[in-house]
Amino acid sequence: MAKGLVIYFSKSGNTKKMAEIIAKSMNDSSLPTECKAVEKTIVDDLLEADAIVIGSPTYYGQMAAPIMQLLTDSVTKHGSLAGKIGGAFASSANIGGGNETTIMGILEAMLIHGMIVPGEAMGDHYGPVSINKPDERVETQCKRAGKKIADLTKILFK
Repeated sequence: MAKGLVIYFSKSGNTKKMAEIIAKSMNDSSLPTECKAVEKTIVDDLLEADAIVIGSPTYYGQMAAPIMQLLTDSVTKHGSLAGKIGGAFASSANIGGGNETTIMGILEAMLIHGMIVPGEAMGDHYGPVSINKPDERVETQCKRAGKKIADLTKILFK
C-alpha cells in the first residue's frame, strides 16, 4: 500500500502546524502519512515513502539549514526517488519574504531526483505559503495540497 511522508523544520511552530494540516489531509484522503520533524528524519526514510512533502520556514529567501542538509545528504540515494510524488510548503514573517523561492529550492531538488511534482491552478501555485501563523486561507491551501498529493499518489502507487 502507498504511503506518504511530510517532513518539516519549525522554530515558531508555524511550519509545523502547516505540516500537520497537510499530513492530516493526506491521511483523511486514505493515504497513510507520517508527519516528522527533519531532526528525526534520515535519508532512508525518503525511500520508504511514495509521496514526500517538505516544508521550511524562509530564511533570507532560502530553506532552513536542516532541510538543506537532508536534501544534500539525499544525493547518496540519487535515482532512488525517481517517480515518487513530491510537494513543498513554506512560511515566513513577511509578504514577499521569500516563500516562493524557498519552495522552489525544495522543488528543484525533487525534480533533480526525478520526482513528480503537481502544480496548483487555484491559490498557492507552487505549494502552500503562510505569513506568520497559518490562517483560514493557509489551512485551505494545505488541505487542498494534501488531498491533491494523496489522490495522485494513490493513482500511481496502487
